Parts: sequence; structure tokens; C-alpha cells
Amino acid sequence: MTDCTLTNLQPGDSKLLDRGFLLPVMEMFYSIQGEGFNTGKPAAFVRIGGCDVGCHWCDVKESWNAALHPLTKTADIIDFVHAFPANAVVLTGGEPLKYKLDLLCDGLKDKGATIYLETCGAYSSTALFDWICLSPKKNLPPRQDMLERADELKMIIHEESDFKWAEKHAALVHQECRLFLQPEWSQSGDMLPIIIEYVKQHPQWMVSLQSHKFMNIP
Repeated sequence: MTDCTLTNLQPGDSKLLDRGFLLPVMEMFYSIQGEGFNTGKPAAFVRIGGCDVGCHWCDVKESWNAALHPLTKTADIIDFVHAFPANAVVLTGGEPLKYKLDLLCDGLKDKGATIYLETCGAYSSTALFDWICLSPKKNLPPRQDMLERADELKMIIHEESDFKWAEKHAALVHQECRLFLQPEWSQSGDMLPIIIEYVKQHPQWMVSLQSHKFMNIP
């Protein structure tokens, strides 16, 4: 799906974008996963520009406008990921599922890469991922098919009313899906103690922290 904010397309780019040969990439880097079930694992991170969810507390608002980020060849993304020892990638955003990722994922799998997806679940995808971390947002709720595919449900807790939102979605994912509560960074001082007590009383949940911020890494 072409992002409507991509106003700087050259002739032919739109078709290549729609088919997945090009993607608007904000940044690529090699680091350690800092959140959720796969915390501590090394991976390449590919942040794809373009998001229409508009969370007021988002810490990467610069990713929202896809037009600000260069269209990057899918083949170059694959080569970037494969160059690192982990041969694993976290596809994040923005919202990566605004784009067709089948070609990217097929190429990554041909190179033996492990693919972790981070998504709000508001868009569907036919691409195959090794792990789907679903983090639903109130402004654009997730699709049922993405809830059913989620390996991990990561609920961001900004205020106490978000616990009810979290439980609503926990009831919609499959039984093997891992459940995480993560404090929104700007409110972590207030919300983390409350989350800890909540998890102690509701042990189906686990606590997720943005540990990469404590490690001072991307």
C-alpha cells in the first residue's frame, strides 16, 4: 500500500513501492533488542517511515512522515541485515505493515535471517515473519487476523485506565501469545510500580522495559 504522504516519488517509483522493491527507510542499525520477549538478542533494526496512528507519546515522531525518508532498495536492506553476525532483523517504524513486505521477507529468509516484526496490527500482511510483536494503539485498533497471528502482545501503559485496554486485547489473542505490560517512557516513574503490583496479582502478564534506554544504545 503506497503511503499517501510520499509526494517526492520519481517516475516508476510508485509501482516499485507498491510491489515492495522500494521502502521508505528512516534508519538501519545493528543493536540489541531492548523490549519484550526477545530482550537481549542482537539484531539489525530497520525503521520504515510512515505512520498514521499518531500516538501523542510516540518517541519517534520523526518516522511519521514517509516523505522525509529515502526510498531504499529492498535488496540493499537484505544485504545490510545479512552483513551482521546475528543475521536477524527487527522490522519497526513508523508502521511497517503500511507497505508490502513479502519481497523483503522472502529475500531475508533466502539468506537464513530471522525476522521480528513490531506492529500496531491495524494493517494485514501476507508476508511471513518468525515473530510478531503486536502493540495495539487506541487511535487505530488492530485487525482480528493480526491479533490471531501475534506471538507477543505488548501493551503500553500510559495511565491506569490502560490496564482495561490491555485486558480487552489479551482476551482476543491466542492462548500461547506472551503478554507484556510496558510503561510509557515519560510516565515510567509513576506507572512502573503500579505495573509491578498488577503483574504480581495477574501473573499471566510479564513486565517489559525499554532496557535499551538504560543501556544507552539505539
